[in-house]
Formats: sequence, C-alpha cells, structure tokens
Amino acid sequence: MSMPAVETDRVSVRFGDFHALRDVSFAAPEGAFVAIIGPNGAGKSTLLNVILGLQRADSGSVRLFGRHPEETGAQSIGYVPQLKTLDRRFPARALELVVTGITRRWPWRVSKEQRERALAAMERTGVARVADRPISALSGGELQRVYLARCLVREPSLLVLDEPGAGMDVAGEADMYHLLVDYQRVHQSTVLMITHDWEGARTHASHVLLMQQGLVGFGPPQEVAQEERLLKVFGYVGHRAASHGGAPRA
Repeated sequence: MSMPAVETDRVSVRFGDFHALRDVSFAAPEGAFVAIIGPNGAGKSTLLNVILGLQRADSGSVRLFGRHPEETGAQSIGYVPQLKTLDRRFPARALELVVTGITRRWPWRVSKEQRERALAAMERTGVARVADRPISALSGGELQRVYLARCLVREPSLLVLDEPGAGMDVAGEADMYHLLVDYQRVHQSTVLMITHDWEGARTHASHVLLMQQGLVGFGPPQEVAQEERLLKVFGYVGHRAASHGGAPRA
C-alpha cells in the first residue's frame, strides 16, 4: 500500500484564546480529490496553511508524501491562495504572473520556453486570450483562472486550492471542476480544495473533509456530505434552514 499524499496527525492551532484547529487528523491517498467544506471560521484556510508550511501548528504533525512540508520540493506543489496579496496596480502582464509559477519571482525577461509553457497552462484554464493584458485589466474570474494557470504551469503532483472558483460564474466554476478532474486523471495528482459548492463536492470529489474547528468527518462524499450532517454544521442545507418545520432532525 502506498503512503498517503497528505497526512495530518492531531494538528492544533491557536490564535490567542481562539482555537482555529483542534486535533485534526486525516490521511488523503495519492490521487484523491479532497473537497474541504465547512462554515466561515471553521479553520479551512488555516489547515491548508499548516499543510503548506506557511503556518506553524501548536501541536501535531503534517507529512506530504511521507516527508515534512519543508522537505517537499516546491516543484511538486501548486497553490492558489484565497486572498491575493498582489497589488493590481503593478505594471505586469497576465502571462508574467503565470511565469512566476516557474521562476518563483517576477521575470525580468520571459524566455521562449517559459512563454510557451505559460501559454499552454493559460490555454488549459481558458485565459490564453488575456496573456498580454495588464493584470489591472483582468476581471475577478479571469484573475482566478490566471492564478490557476500559475498553479498548473509546473505540472505539480499536489494541488492546494483555497476557493479557486471565487469570482467565477456558474459555468466557469463547472469548467474548473472538469479541468481539475482531467488534469488529475492525466497526471495522477492529488487535489485539496476548499469550496462552498456542496453539490460540486458531492459530484466531483473522491473525499470530503468536513470541518468546524476540528474534523467533523472525512471520507466518501455520500457518507460525509449527508444532509443531516451538513444541517448540524451549517444550520441549513441549500434553501432549507434549521428553523423551518420541514428541516430534517439533526
């Protein structure tokens, strides 16, 4: 049996008196598509930051392909953050932002090989047409697709995505799911993705990780993303609120 692609063991994080994570343990096998769901403030982004080594855990441990995150080569990980710290006024083109996924810094000059790789990734995410457009002129959905191209340009074996569908319309988000599923099938990669799209998670994910500061459930969508369990965590499922007479009992 192969080792898990991502494994956490009793990971806890506190910010002062606030417990962002409490004893989170799970093991995602290689090739899994893990949808991470939970209400705002449930610790989803904090968990991804710990997995990536961007946030130190107060206790517990993380392993990526059997190694500490700091020992895992950056080449093998693609990341789309939720909060984009990029100053949109920076005089750069969309293609140059994608090239930073190769160079890890802003390129002074884009080589022919880098341009071809960046364009191929942008073609994959549907934004090759804006390659030479200033980043200040991109829509929210276009910027998300450019960041996704930046994530894919090195063909990583682990994709870590924090709400990659933010700013996209319904059709764009559906395209994104199909793109990720196709990429995963071709490259045998592992996907960890925070999403608020429960139906997308149920349809496309192989595993759902349901959070509320701690781990509520981890496993196949049909087991973890049951309406009764979602109702208990979120207080509602779709348009059915817990206060409605027709809501199922928790």
